[in-house]
Amino acid sequence: MIRGMNKPRLYLFVGYPGAGKTTVAQALEEATGAVHLWADDERHKMFPNPTHSHQESTELYERLNERAEELLKAGKSVIFDTNFNFYNDREHLRQIAERSGAEAIVIWVTTPKEISKKRAVQSDMTRNGYEVLMSEQQFDDIVCKLEPPTESEKVLKIDGTNFDKQELMRLLSQ
Repeated sequence: MIRGMNKPRLYLFVGYPGAGKTTVAQALEEATGAVHLWADDERHKMFPNPTHSHQESTELYERLNERAEELLKAGKSVIFDTNFNFYNDREHLRQIAERSGAEAIVIWVTTPKEISKKRAVQSDMTRNGYEVLMSEQQFDDIVCKLEPPTESEKVLKIDGTNFDKQELMRLLSQ
């Protein structure tokens, strides 16, 4: 466990598709032992042929939110590996953390848009172990709606271009 971590933490991610959020989440899991709730993986378990429909996403996030709350109430830290690009979504999870006696931390994976886009839409790559199905239009639609973290949120900025595990550990110990 990271020094100074007296209560469970809920780690939430902000960043473009392809920014490196899952890479950071996996390093965080290794370093902290926190439970890694990986939305992409869970979606594929729940829906063998995911459509990313509104109904599908609602079911997925209801389940993941409940699981996160259960884990936090049990005193476990949680890495919620999905894109929390909307302030209201982050605020909802912050309230879950607060009710559970946990601290919410936003990890903002900052990667230039051009690099993230190439990672997200390049057809000869897989992301997170799955075929890349994101079009340039889908990427652009997501990016234009991103709401950066506010001053009221506890935020750790991580460079997704040149990710450094030691820097992540340094930031977490502050």
